[in-house]
Amino acid sequence: MGMKRTGISDLPLHHGSCPPWLFVRMKDMLRSISEIIILEYGKDEFLKRLSNPFFFQSLGCVVGWDWHSSGLTTTLTGALKEVLKGENIGVVVAGGKGKTSLKTPKEIRELANKLSLPSTKEEKLIYVSKMSAKVDNAVLQDGFTLYHHTIFFDERGKWVVIQQGMNTDKRYARRYHWLSDNVKSFVEEPHTAIASDIEQKVVLDMTSKESKDAQKTCVDLVKDNPKHIYHDFLLLRSSSQKTILHFLKKRKVENIDYLKMPWNLNWKVLKKAYEIQPRNYEELIGIKGFGPSTVRGLAYVANLIYGKPISWKDPVKFSFAYGGKDGVPRPVDKKAMDESIKFLREILEKTEIERKKKLGMLKKLERLVPILNRHQLK
Repeated sequence: MGMKRTGISDLPLHHGSCPPWLFVRMKDMLRSISEIIILEYGKDEFLKRLSNPFFFQSLGCVVGWDWHSSGLTTTLTGALKEVLKGENIGVVVAGGKGKTSLKTPKEIRELANKLSLPSTKEEKLIYVSKMSAKVDNAVLQDGFTLYHHTIFFDERGKWVVIQQGMNTDKRYARRYHWLSDNVKSFVEEPHTAIASDIEQKVVLDMTSKESKDAQKTCVDLVKDNPKHIYHDFLLLRSSSQKTILHFLKKRKVENIDYLKMPWNLNWKVLKKAYEIQPRNYEELIGIKGFGPSTVRGLAYVANLIYGKPISWKDPVKFSFAYGGKDGVPRPVDKKAMDESIKFLREILEKTEIERKKKLGMLKKLERLVPILNRHQLK
C-alpha cells in the first residue's frame, strides 16, 4: 500500500471479489453479531451503528476484510444483505454494487411487502433511495462517482443509506453514510458521515448551509422564464467576461474536470422544471434528468451573476483510519474509535460463535487500533 500523504491511510480501489470460503464465514459471524445487537439494544441502535463510519469499518475488519480496502464496503453490505434476508428480525437491505443498485426500487417494494409496510412508507423509502443517490452524485460534486448504493430499513420505515463513490483519476473510494433520524432535509447537510482519506481542495457543495441562498436563487431562476437563464448562462460562457473567468481560475474550478463550467445545460429539463414550478430546491433537484451539469450551471449563475455564495469546501468528515495524527483529513477521534471497539468487543463476547472463531475475532479487534496507528505514523 502506497502512502500518498503523511498522517493518513489511503483506501485504494481493489479489483476482484471476495473468496467464497471467506464470504460464507463472514455471513456466519455477521448473523450472530446482528442478532445480538438487535435483541440486546434494538433496531434503532443497529441502524445507528451502521451509520457510524467507525463502527462500520471495525465491523468489516473483525469479520475478516482488509481494513484499508475499498472492497470492505461492498463486501460487508453484500454479506449483511444475505444474512438479514434470511432472518426474521425486522431489518432488511436493498441495493448493491453496479447494476444491482438499479434494482433498488423493485427490491424495496418486495421487502416492504415482506415487512407489511404501508404503501406510504414504501414510497417514502423509494424516494429516500432516489434522493440520497441524486444528492451524492449531483448536488455534492466532489469528484467521486457512485458505484454502490444500499438502503437498510425496518418495519417502522426507519432507514440507513450507505453508498460509495470512486475517483477514477486518483483511484480511491469515498463512503457516504445517511441515517433517517439525522436527516431534516435532503439538501441541507444531510450526511451522518462522509468517510474518505482524500480531502479535495475544491468541491461544489450545494448541500452546505453556506449555499442556502444560492439554492433559493436557483429555484427562483427556474420558476422564472427559462429565457432569462439562457441569457445569464451565455453571459458566463462569453470569453469577454474576464472577471468571471478570473474568478473561476482563482477558485481553480476551470482546472478540475468535474467542476468546469458546462458548455450547455439541459434546456428540456429546465423547461420541464418551469412547468412544474418547484416549491424548493429539494423538489427542483428531484426532477428526472436534473443532473450534475445543470446543478453546476445554475449554481454558477446564482453565484457569479447574482452574488449568492456557494460552498467550495469538501464536507468529508472522517478518515477511514479514524483520522490522522497530523489532523489530515481530520484529527483522530479517539473517543469514537474506542467506543466502537468496546461495543464490538461486548457484542462478540455475547455471541454463540464457536470459541475458536470468537477468540480470533477478538484478537483481530485488539490488533486493529495499533495497525491503524502504525500506518498513521508513517
